[in-house]
Amino acid sequence: MSAVMPRQASHRTAVTRQARRAPAPHGGYTELERRLLDQFQHGLPLSPRPYAEMAARLGVTETEVLSGLKALRDRGAIARVGAVFRPNTIGASTLAAMEVPAQRLEEVATLVSAYPEVNHNYQREHRFNLWFVVTAPTRRRVEEVLDEIGARAGLPVINLPMQKDYHIDLGFPLWC
Repeated sequence: MSAVMPRQASHRTAVTRQARRAPAPHGGYTELERRLLDQFQHGLPLSPRPYAEMAARLGVTETEVLSGLKALRDRGAIARVGAVFRPNTIGASTLAAMEVPAQRLEEVATLVSAYPEVNHNYQREHRFNLWFVVTAPTRRRVEEVLDEIGARAGLPVINLPMQKDYHIDLGFPLWC
């Protein structure tokens, strides 16, 4: 799950979760993994050694933080760790949607996710059932990615560029 950018800030940082595989309460996650997911949806340290700062806040080692994040990523609980910038302040981005036959949904989602320009994708209960965000250095590259995905999938891609931005904080506590 990715957050929409705040109106006041030009950037922020977050541990980004994948919506399709959100962890169930405790679901086999270690205490450290739960704390990483809960405490770093916002406010990832902007420093030369962010993982060391995270470790200090959590009372563990930098190696433990890196191992915990790797385990979360390997499990599919997070997609990435890094800065999230307000849309179209650095490069270009768009929201896109596709109408994918149910039997091809996993295949097409995998194809979409293979593009490094795709931040995340998610299934919706709608005729347009696969949605994703593309971010690239230029508007032209965004359009190329959309065209490539459509051609490779053999399905049309709807480009839904942002008209007006709103701050919707998608961070929330996962465990009480």
